[in-house]
Amino acid sequence: MTRRVGFFGPFGTFTQQALTTLTDLADAEHVPYRTVPDVLDAVETGDVDFGLVPIENSIEGMVNFTQDALAFDHDLLIVREVVIDIEHCLMARPGVGLDDVIEVYSIPVATAQCHRYLREHLPEAEVLASNSTADAARVVAEGTSASAALSPRVAADLYGLDIIAADIADHEGNQTRFVLVAREGVPAPTGHDRTALVIYQRADEPGSLVSILQEFTARRINLSNLTSRPTKAGGLGDYCFIVYAESHVADELLADTMRALHAKQGGVKFLGSYPAAGDHAESAREHADTRWREADDWVSAIRRRVQT
Repeated sequence: MTRRVGFFGPFGTFTQQALTTLTDLADAEHVPYRTVPDVLDAVETGDVDFGLVPIENSIEGMVNFTQDALAFDHDLLIVREVVIDIEHCLMARPGVGLDDVIEVYSIPVATAQCHRYLREHLPEAEVLASNSTADAARVVAEGTSASAALSPRVAADLYGLDIIAADIADHEGNQTRFVLVAREGVPAPTGHDRTALVIYQRADEPGSLVSILQEFTARRINLSNLTSRPTKAGGLGDYCFIVYAESHVADELLADTMRALHAKQGGVKFLGSYPAAGDHAESAREHADTRWREADDWVSAIRRRVQT
């Protein structure tokens, strides 16, 4: 039976570009959806087996609408991640030049990444939101006004547009991280893994964040990302913390950290343990894990001496 993978579409988005790099899913049916919540809904209902959505950009940080949907609205697991380089291109219908453009379409994350270019070269152009970067290209291709789109290079060929300016992001090294989500299943540890958790405070008081971080620090577990987000269940000041730890739930050190957080904090939601993208480097956590096992052996040896 052919597997189905939903992605933040339409065809021609950076998300679809990221999906094509997952070689084991190359033969799967790729199903585009208009929004990230639509992708996650399709995974949750079983319409697709997996969903691929953007989660973090190297310039703009976390993609909050994805992060919040996973944290608060869905019970899904992150099972993989993929990172790709991002090239934003300004494109328009043939015959439309830079001086002709009066409207620019794209998603807010993309226009924010190209803010300086737009301010310097198109200061009078109206910036309009679209459902996705590829949908921006479709809107421009089907429109009649002198409009342009901030879209991936592949979208120009897909929608018959000309590229006016290429690679116009304000900063070099623009990358986006995407996550593959599923209803169930935690991948086996690889030794180069990441675990995502949502941690709710038991009380909003001085030192509450420190007490959370100490659980990771004491076990030498590095956090690749820490974000505070409103819980959406309370008023102003009611925040939770979303952390990405460089470890796997199968590792005893992280498991012990999660036990402590579950016992001491207001609640913990597990978002998944999965292989991390990028090169694997020896970490301080690996040394700490060795010391932890040695300490456990030491305590076990002492406890065996207890008389019964």
